[in-house]
Amino acid sequence: MTVHHDADGVYAVLSSLDLPCYVVAVGGRVGATHERPAPGSATTLLAAAGPLPPHRLGSAAFARHHGVRSAYMAGAMAGGISGEDLVVALSRAGHLASFGSAGLPASRLREALGQLENRLGDASYACNLIHSPMAPEAERTCVDLCLRHRVRCVEASAFVQLTPDLVRYRLTGLRTDPGGGVRAGHRVIAKISRPETAELFLRPAPEELVAELLARGGITAEQATLARSVPMADDITVEADSGGHTDRRPLTVLLPAIARLRDRLGRTHPGGDPVRLGAAGGIGTPRAVAAALALGADYVVTGSVNQGSVEAGTSPSVKRLLAEAGLADCVMAPAADMFEQGVTVQVLGRGTLFPSRAGRLYRLYRDHPGLDSLPAVEQRRLERTFGMSVDRVWQETTDYLKDRHPERLVRAQQDPKHRMAMVFRWYLAMASRWATSGVDDRAEDWQIWCGPAMGAFNDWTADSALAAPERRHVTAIAEHLLRGAAYHRRLDQLRAAGVRIPDSCAEYRLPAPPVPRQAGVRDTAPRARR
Repeated sequence: MTVHHDADGVYAVLSSLDLPCYVVAVGGRVGATHERPAPGSATTLLAAAGPLPPHRLGSAAFARHHGVRSAYMAGAMAGGISGEDLVVALSRAGHLASFGSAGLPASRLREALGQLENRLGDASYACNLIHSPMAPEAERTCVDLCLRHRVRCVEASAFVQLTPDLVRYRLTGLRTDPGGGVRAGHRVIAKISRPETAELFLRPAPEELVAELLARGGITAEQATLARSVPMADDITVEADSGGHTDRRPLTVLLPAIARLRDRLGRTHPGGDPVRLGAAGGIGTPRAVAAALALGADYVVTGSVNQGSVEAGTSPSVKRLLAEAGLADCVMAPAADMFEQGVTVQVLGRGTLFPSRAGRLYRLYRDHPGLDSLPAVEQRRLERTFGMSVDRVWQETTDYLKDRHPERLVRAQQDPKHRMAMVFRWYLAMASRWATSGVDDRAEDWQIWCGPAMGAFNDWTADSALAAPERRHVTAIAEHLLRGAAYHRRLDQLRAAGVRIPDSCAEYRLPAPPVPRQAGVRDTAPRARR
């Protein structure tokens, strides 16, 4: 039996997660080994922890249901930031990822879903379906394209009520299985931050919406009948303090409340399993993953940390800013899609003036009846912010609304305050596009959706192989978050058995950064023959 007493040897035993770990005492010295001491030997067993490979974290039912290896998901990031390359990379590594369809035109979404269908075939992935109360046709188009391209899972977000198109997606996948039960071919993962919204997805589809879909031929009579026994969601992601739209509720408060609601309603999805709960918001370190699972989450969802990955569909300049973010570098700013209601989103505050400029726009909107009533000094300040005249911005806004939302254009032409809102929305919408595409001369105006998990991730990865943006592959992020979480779960088991973990082994170790080759030094390593 090989017993390790030195720090590196003990860490090697603890971090070999596919093997059991035994803490033993030999001759008065405590050490670690993979071999169980034989009864009657001079080696005393003090504590043991079984194998805990990362894919065993969380709910095995989640992985089985979605056809993936781990209970890990990368949530959608709007505007295609979680794009095809990110989704493909994670899917091929055995994780679930959601394509960020929100805000994309139909042509771009059609192209993306076609590409994912070709590249992934039957492998699992999801597409974001965002509630669009001001543009229901966008929601309808997204569902139509998901059905056309055989997308078998949608991540439903921002829903405050169920809509005919979301219900249509869910119900058109229902059929009776050979055993007489119900099989749901279209899976729904609902992202929520309020109990009342969670309840919508824990219950079956509302009968009035089912009847409406049946009357117009959107579903079959059999599907309408089966709808009564199936909740609207297979999984519910409980979103705490996250980037973008967020209620900033603590996960430790919100997740147990949703779990109690789920258990009280007693809803199960096809297969008889309870609706599973995921944790999102603030998931940026292995300890955060382990804590979410200990809190009762069946799976974890990452977001902000993936935006800084190599595969993310945003600009290299934004990724460098994200890699410099600290824990306190996120602030709230007005949201483009719900500007008039005063709704805010969480964005990166460091390296951009967007939050303060957007905040000023909302104050102007709140305090004035229209653009013409603004003081001259504010008019000049607006034009400096916009980089062009207000009239030019209005013309661009008019051209956009004429093609996509003519009813809003009519209202804006008649209502000065609504016209002001549309002009200010132009800036908010363009700010995110300037960031995604990396328009350098608009860097001060970049809107970068980001939560505090990014700062925690940067602190954890400092001085490691993941510190540099060019080495932050999305699969490496997932791998080390899960391996680190499994490592800390193992430490918790041993601590519960009374083991004192040495300080040198109390943290999961990331790989060290590569050593740069010195100029003029010849590489004498043997090379593989061609």
